[in-house]
Amino acid sequence: MSKRNDREPDGERARLPQLMRIDELARRLGVSVRHLRRLVQERRIPSLKVGHFVMFDEGEIAGWLEECRRPAEGRQRPA
Repeated sequence: MSKRNDREPDGERARLPQLMRIDELARRLGVSVRHLRRLVQERRIPSLKVGHFVMFDEGEIAGWLEECRRPAEGRQRPA
């Protein structure tokens, strides 16, 4: 008899998002936890509430960072 739940479709675990805690994301982005909490409160960053924890989906954060990207403005030297 298998220990795995037979009702769980194959690959179910693979579809679960990779979640980060707020302190981990703050460290990776090089910002303070306080700043991230402010972004969450203002709904400016995608987040999830798991119990009383604020969590972040790695894929959603990658997309959010891409949306925040601004092209570099090339400065032309005076002639």
